[in-house]
Amino acid sequence: MCGIAGIIHRNRTSDIGTEMTSMLRSLKHRGPDSTGFAIYGKPAAEDDVHVLRFKVAEQEDLDKGSHIYELIAKRRAEVEESMNKFGIKMEKIEEPTPYAVRCYIRGGKDLEKLARRIEEIEGVEILSLGRALELVKDLGDADVVSEQYDLGGFQGTHGIGHTRMATESDVDIRSAHPYWAFPYHDISVVHNGQITNYWIMRRELERKKHRFLSNCDSELLAVYTAHNLENGVSLEDSMRRSIEEIDGVFTYLIATKDQLGMAKDTMAAKPMVLYENDDFVALASEEIAIRSVVPHEIDTTDPYDEEVRVWQA
Repeated sequence: MCGIAGIIHRNRTSDIGTEMTSMLRSLKHRGPDSTGFAIYGKPAAEDDVHVLRFKVAEQEDLDKGSHIYELIAKRRAEVEESMNKFGIKMEKIEEPTPYAVRCYIRGGKDLEKLARRIEEIEGVEILSLGRALELVKDLGDADVVSEQYDLGGFQGTHGIGHTRMATESDVDIRSAHPYWAFPYHDISVVHNGQITNYWIMRRELERKKHRFLSNCDSELLAVYTAHNLENGVSLEDSMRRSIEEIDGVFTYLIATKDQLGMAKDTMAAKPMVLYENDDFVALASEEIAIRSVVPHEIDTTDPYDEEVRVWQA
């Protein structure tokens, strides 16, 4: 079932954290297992500064006894050691949970190699690494996750989010949406549906040296888009190609550092409601999520089959 939502403001910032929390709260009934946010803030003035979010355990690991905290500390030390080897400094380190870390990193010329090295550490997963993107996902509903990670008041231009009902994969952070992808276009994706040629397309992208962290078909959309953008394809053209090249029933939202896009497959079976005015655009699986952030009466539309839309922040 699952619920997806997105919002983008034109030429201004807003309290994206609170807005996305409100929208995903309204979609809780569509997915009670986990909640995820991909929110886009203002990049640092220095080009060599990125925001890194990573985890060193799953939430459920904390129930395995006191030794897990020793393991978490060991993994943290290995991450910092890897960064030192790449000449990268960690700054403004925050730990919203015992297993999740947010920090600014400065320096380094090959962040992809760094990321791959970090992800070789057992139990460590990079959730996002970019100039604008910050990706947060965990078990629980929107209010629980938002409060835990202090997302209220997060100022940004746009964001997407997901409430998950686990069907074919585990109930854990790794299997939760959104997903991101190399190579660092600040790409994130949320998806409702099923991709039936997932393994064929995944193997093709893996042969092109792209990495996958999960077995969730939704991750394919992020990797597919990253590959296209890296090769000079626009976001809109990439999404149009996806309708031709990806089989299945799907509606998905994808975000980059300054754009938000939506695509529906040829059957258009998965729901999506759209509201747009001169100031911002909001989309969600159900209209109630949009109304949670718009205080006045509105008219919404339902995108049609094979529709692709892209909006600029």
